[in-house]
Amino acid sequence: MSVKLGINPIGWTNDCMAWLGDLIPLNTLLSEARAAGFSGVELGRKYPKQPKKLKSLLDRHDLTLVSGWYSARLLERDARAEIAAMADHLALMKGCGAKVMVFAETTGDIVLNVGAGFSQRPKVSSAAQWKLLGQRMTEVADYMLGQGVQMAVHHHMGTPIESQQDVDRLMENTGSAVGLLLDTGHMTVAGGDPVAVARKHAARIKHVHCKDVRRYALEACRRRDTSFSEAVLCGLFTAPGDGIVDYAKVFGILSKAGYKGWLVQEAEQDPRVANPKIYAELGNAYLRATAKAAKLRVSE
Repeated sequence: MSVKLGINPIGWTNDCMAWLGDLIPLNTLLSEARAAGFSGVELGRKYPKQPKKLKSLLDRHDLTLVSGWYSARLLERDARAEIAAMADHLALMKGCGAKVMVFAETTGDIVLNVGAGFSQRPKVSSAAQWKLLGQRMTEVADYMLGQGVQMAVHHHMGTPIESQQDVDRLMENTGSAVGLLLDTGHMTVAGGDPVAVARKHAARIKHVHCKDVRRYALEACRRRDTSFSEAVLCGLFTAPGDGIVDYAKVFGILSKAGYKGWLVQEAEQDPRVANPKIYAELGNAYLRATAKAAKLRVSE
């Protein structure tokens, strides 16, 4: 099967901590991402948000817009209100040719709360609330597909959809238009097994974030119940191949399932400590080798 390799800019410039990597120019980020061998990039806070400007910028660097994070609040508002709220973001995805949108339910999230440990994250409280969330998300996903963009729900630390059990409940309560973003790092930190999630929900996986986890940092962050930002600064996340995630098994499952989307390196680190250019090169080489072993052909 054919896949493409993309990278998220948070190795260079963090989206949650606006000061982290702030002095790294956008053109440096894009140039280094392309030189490392990636053909696409996800959206970042330094990018222009006008479709023509962004597409022109990426074209100059021979890059494609892979996707872009969207913060939904479907536990608070209905599908019609969400569709209205996401109009500009959806237009940006379409205008730049992105076929998938990273879609995260963020009602009550603690991602930006530097004083809140992972244990304080919000949860979907009842079967009725799961059903309501699923109905609303399916309605939004159906609309997005009609616009030519696939929803890929991002299970993320500090949000209502975080654990392996959350993913199971979400898939049970949503229609086929709702795709899953498998984030190997977030699932590992949440105590789940990305291999098991890939195996169970392979048919629904529409996007993959390849984020690895350092074991020593994971154990320390769990003991201290750190916030998301503190965990990043502690070196919790790293490039694929540099941590404990079993990508060979994950990619093998994706290959058998006929996965044809993006494999996106997404590893937020402190660029003052972890040179983003070096980690981009290391991650790209590892992803190519591991994809090839799993019979996933990398398309440029």
